[in-house]
Amino acid sequence: MVQGVGFRWFALETARRLGLAGWVKNRSDGTVEVAAEGDPVLLDQLSEALREGPPGARVTAVRALDASVLRDLPRPFAVDRE
Repeated sequence: MVQGVGFRWFALETARRLGLAGWVKNRSDGTVEVAAEGDPVLLDQLSEALREGPPGARVTAVRALDASVLRDLPRPFAVDRE
């Protein structure tokens, strides 16, 4: 659940700094979804940053899902406002 802590902005800035492709978006259930592709070491760095979150955030879980169906993620990393 994410509200008022700037989590999407944090994910966006972190992923762009790392040079990753992908997107971040809020889901209707209040969680945040991130899709990213790039060097595995950089993806691990993004995952660790997301586990910490921005100041004021309390991250209770980060789950990695099978992303084999994702193709051609946007570059630069973006906010998906779907």
